[in-house]
Amino acid sequence: MADAQPDIPFDEEKEEREFADLRKEEEEELVKMLAETKYHLPYLNLSTLGVDNEALRYISEENARKMGVAPFRLSGKDIFIAIRVPKEETINKLKEDMKLENREAVFYMVSTASLEKVWDRYQELSMAESGQAGTLEVSGETLRDTAREIKKMQDIQALIEKVRGKNQVHKVSRMLEIILAGAIAVEASDVHIEPEKDRARLRLRLDGVLHDVFFFELDLYRFLNSRIKLLSGMKLTSRAAEDGRFSIIEGETEINVRTSMIPGAYGESIVMRILDPRAIRVKLEELGIEPFLFSIIEEEIKKPNGMILVTGPTGSGKTTTLYAFLRKIYSTEIKIITIEDPIEYHLDGIIQTQEEEGRYTFLEGLRSALRQDPDVIMVGEIRDPETAKIAIEAALTGHMVFSTLHTNNAAGVIPRLIDLEANPKIMVSALSLSLAQRLVRKLCPYCKKEAALSVREQEAIRLVSESIKAENKDISKYGINPSAAQKFFRPAGCDKCNGIGYKGRIGIFEAIKTDESIEKIISTNPSEREIKKIARTQGILSMRQDGLVKILRGITSIEEVESVVDLYEE
Repeated sequence: MADAQPDIPFDEEKEEREFADLRKEEEEELVKMLAETKYHLPYLNLSTLGVDNEALRYISEENARKMGVAPFRLSGKDIFIAIRVPKEETINKLKEDMKLENREAVFYMVSTASLEKVWDRYQELSMAESGQAGTLEVSGETLRDTAREIKKMQDIQALIEKVRGKNQVHKVSRMLEIILAGAIAVEASDVHIEPEKDRARLRLRLDGVLHDVFFFELDLYRFLNSRIKLLSGMKLTSRAAEDGRFSIIEGETEINVRTSMIPGAYGESIVMRILDPRAIRVKLEELGIEPFLFSIIEEEIKKPNGMILVTGPTGSGKTTTLYAFLRKIYSTEIKIITIEDPIEYHLDGIIQTQEEEGRYTFLEGLRSALRQDPDVIMVGEIRDPETAKIAIEAALTGHMVFSTLHTNNAAGVIPRLIDLEANPKIMVSALSLSLAQRLVRKLCPYCKKEAALSVREQEAIRLVSESIKAENKDISKYGINPSAAQKFFRPAGCDKCNGIGYKGRIGIFEAIKTDESIEKIISTNPSEREIKKIARTQGILSMRQDGLVKILRGITSIEEVESVVDLYEE
């Protein structure tokens, strides 16, 4: 008796998929053979080729489906048209129609699957054309209603899931609405939409860190891509890196969205930066500057002339700090002009200009601004010798100049200006203050938990504490009892912080005043180390020391501070 064969479950869905794939392969083979032997037309399988949306505009969807054709590519004067059954009358009619459009029709024989791929793109085109470039019409009520439903990032996913069953045009419009309203509601700075091999990923940047929110199908990604391109004023058919922008009108507030697209292996990576003017309205008092340094900054920014340079890497909050300076000193009695790249936020009562490549640079803007009789000038960045020279001259001739510089710390400002060919003897009279900063995430006050430190972390705390004592700085001035047992906190995660453990960010700072001791060594072309050594006598906390103060006060964690400064640095 033969052994009983084990029962193999029959997977009907899998079998159907395999039969369908087999039928498609057979059709492709048949069309390829007919193209070569009977109709003498080139054969194409469009499943592996991109479709040019601009080509679709030459034949309506209704006519394309009726005639069994699909325009899929433009090349010079040629328009490539896919056809399933190449009837002579159809080909002749299309040739005549394309001639009237100053186009030459070139035909390719394709399968039904290839035609349907192109026909699906008509939906994308009609959806994109239903939008208006430059402005996303989201009513204040819609935005507020959506925002009320979003308390944490998971709510964004839940809302998107609700619209999945709707028709494509409405689904894409509503999905973009939810993404943007959600980003604003959870105070995200950037939206990332990234195509992958089999899906697309939505991520939001919260407090400087990216978080996954949602994964969705590539068809939906392509519709979103076209919608965002149209809104941002980009070319629908472009596959090159491109930048654009659009606005969301929410009541009386205009929220700008800066869009960037770059081509990748599976499609274009989309990043939308949310420029909500409400997010930048941070007062100088709210930046996290410790009291002694705050009194120095307050005194320096109110002087009639001088130069204050803020330094730090991209994303360290330099622009926010400069805007806080401008707000602090703004008065109808003084004229303030800015030269920015680009203008991210509009400030009332201040003249803001924007750098334009090849036409209006920081250098030309600074020269022009000086002819406008300003009291205060803000230059987005000093990046070349000429701009450095004119900024220093402006500071010496009765103007207050605020700007940024790319260095690692406050001590690097003077060597960097000397590298930019600034005359040390003149610079010493112009430079008032060098300020360096980083941003760290604040622990969520609702869920932060006390935790012990590792041996390595204890060593870091010891080294920084000893440096504070060695420089005769009194840590009790910062709300810390040096004789009490210190507590340290780590993130936990709750609903109020999206389960992250952090909510909001705060700056850690250091500064060097150009006082008499600094003036004496500038002419010797000093190193950063030499400048740091002298600056320690000014009584201002270094960034690592300021970071320790914020750790001991339970504002942030040691991990956060370690991510932006070296706590072991001597």
